[in-house]
Amino acid sequence: MSTHVSEEVREALHEGRPVVALESTLIAHGLPRPRNLAVARELEGLVRAGGAVPATIAVVDGRARVGLDEAALIRIAEDPTVRKLGHRDLAPALATGATGATTVSATAWLADAAGVRVFATGGLGGVHREWGETQDESADLRLLARVGTTVVCAGVKSILDVPATLQRLETLGVTVVGYGTEHFPGFYLSSSGEPVDWTLRTPEEVAAVIRAQDRLAGLRTALVVANPVPEAEQLDPALHDRVLADGLAAAKEKGITGQAVTPFLLEYLTVHTEGASLEANLAAVRGNVRLAAEIAGAYGAGTSGAGGTSGGTERREGTHVTGARDGGGGTEAHGGEVGTEARGAGGR
Repeated sequence: MSTHVSEEVREALHEGRPVVALESTLIAHGLPRPRNLAVARELEGLVRAGGAVPATIAVVDGRARVGLDEAALIRIAEDPTVRKLGHRDLAPALATGATGATTVSATAWLADAAGVRVFATGGLGGVHREWGETQDESADLRLLARVGTTVVCAGVKSILDVPATLQRLETLGVTVVGYGTEHFPGFYLSSSGEPVDWTLRTPEEVAAVIRAQDRLAGLRTALVVANPVPEAEQLDPALHDRVLADGLAAAKEKGITGQAVTPFLLEYLTVHTEGASLEANLAAVRGNVRLAAEIAGAYGAGTSGAGGTSGGTERREGTHVTGARDGGGGTEAHGGEVGTEARGAGGR
């Protein structure tokens, strides 16, 4: 798979400077225009303010891009034909020349392939309510069991079955830690009420766990850093519970099932909380982006001696490094006219 890594991101990775991946679905499908473009620029600015390089990820005209220039960012934000791409959609999108915004699964996959270790998003997908009847589960979960990416998030969307999602992540072997909390966040809410097994309190502690994962070369899964939205910025819990219950009842009455449930409920929450759920979402994303930049910086500071690159990721200009992902041939990354092939840290 051909991936274009922007010159800025490529140079940062080569020099061992911190990089933070950002998804593009929030830009294309999660926010109204023109606010979406303003938020996209704001999030990249927060990464830079934290001392890291932003790598917003999308597919543009059939080419996966890690790091978008201004023209590509505007296109993702303003073009109504931009598709929504999970990792399963990447091959047909590249083959047909499509343009699409990447979800958590596709962003984590492409970030991992390019050697970007830290990724900030809002909330993960998970196991849907009434799973026993629908078998509906986000592709995010299985994908996180296959990549060595650290994902900073505000938990999983509160419209999902949170206990079942945590059980599924445990089954898949995905490490989940609470950041400054002993309870798993509830996306719009600071807490879902579900406990976490591990609590970390500083970016340096998170970075130490990432480095420990590097040393456990055969144990390759994502690290989920669950960072709660501040209580002062969360959605009022009573309002959340009431509107969500009404939304679930409305979805059942309208016969909405499967993949259509999530966008329906998210829109229902936005409308019936008069935009308060959207503001809580954005507050969570901003906090996650800031924390991700701090974690990337702490990780890079502790591994800068490892081959001159953050996390010891092996990158050779103009050469091919094999063995990436499950013994495959790696992902070819182009920065300008320079060809490289990235191999994950720790012998992944």
